[in-house]
Amino acid sequence: VQLQASGGGLVQLGGSLRLSCAASGFTLDYYAIGWFRQAPGKEREGVSCISSSGGSTYYADSVKGRFTISRDNAKSTFYLQVNSLKPEDTAVYYCAATEFYGLGLEAHGYDYWGQGTQVTVSS
Repeated sequence: VQLQASGGGLVQLGGSLRLSCAASGFTLDYYAIGWFRQAPGKEREGVSCISSSGGSTYYADSVKGRFTISRDNAKSTFYLQVNSLKPEDTAVYYCAATEFYGLGLEAHGYDYWGQGTQVTVSS
């Protein structure tokens, strides 16, 4: 079982990135997906999640209206489009999958984790 996150980088204030997470070794269709982030010296926080079917999504208040989560089960890949980036969005972004937790942003509910991709926003 593996989740491989990619797409991070250095962007200017107001810029955009598309983060991707490729899943292998399990059937992604049955899993809800989440994105989390961790800034230096801070705890990991949930950013967004999407149900196994893609029909339901949830966003943390801090990213609502700027980030969009999506998934392509046929490609075993899910995405986080991050727009209007702010310096406070700087963090390592992690993707995660959960089979039974449902739609939520508590890290303990997730079974599998990717290795993280760095997003740095310069002002």
